[in-house]
Amino acid sequence: MSDAESNDAKILRSWSRNAAPWVTAVREHQIESRRLITDGAIVDAVLALSPTTALDIRCGEGWLARALDAHDVKVIGVDATPTLIEEATGAGGGDFRLLLYEEIAAGILDVSVDAIVCNFSLFGRESVESLIKALSTLLNPRGALVVQTLHPHAFCGEAPYRDGWRSGSWDGFGSEFADPAPWYFRTLESWMRLFRHNGFRDIDIYEPIHPRKRQPASIIFVARPALPSADAPRRSPSLA
Repeated sequence: MSDAESNDAKILRSWSRNAAPWVTAVREHQIESRRLITDGAIVDAVLALSPTTALDIRCGEGWLARALDAHDVKVIGVDATPTLIEEATGAGGGDFRLLLYEEIAAGILDVSVDAIVCNFSLFGRESVESLIKALSTLLNPRGALVVQTLHPHAFCGEAPYRDGWRSGSWDGFGSEFADPAPWYFRTLESWMRLFRHNGFRDIDIYEPIHPRKRQPASIIFVARPALPSADAPRRSPSLA
């Protein structure tokens, strides 16, 4: 097993182990940055696109699907953790499916949506790169990919500002959390290159500011693929 495969396995293991306390933390609004700024920021960024359909990648317990459903957006949510998919399905608000990133990259998900949302869900390396490569094929014409993630400038810490694996942490979370997952740090330039090399050309950036710390709480990318030529085959606008 390669280091990358090992780290991806650690990420899945960590989320499986911490699924129950995560559900509690999200539903009881225990995470300050989410409560104050980042949850609202991702909802606003998606709704600004006026979508009727959306794909929520690594949907967790389904809070974002429910928030979008309240605005008449039909949502498919996918996650690799069975407990989280069970919780999301039980709460309703979307069509929830158990899928790995590798399965999505392999084309198992045959849908066409107006928006694809990755909300703090892109923490691997190769798995994320193969996923991004496949996502433009799941978008309707003029659809967009919306990614919220840790801001590279605000969350670099004392480590060198370059791509690489970092150790995870549950600092600020309850004692129920354990076995933090590693995550792959990308510079701002690296994020932009990742999108552009995979067919996304029109990229907007938003920086939600934490109202107390007055620093970026996250970064949001809204990326649109290059429009196909007039004679290129297109998917029908559906949500299969």
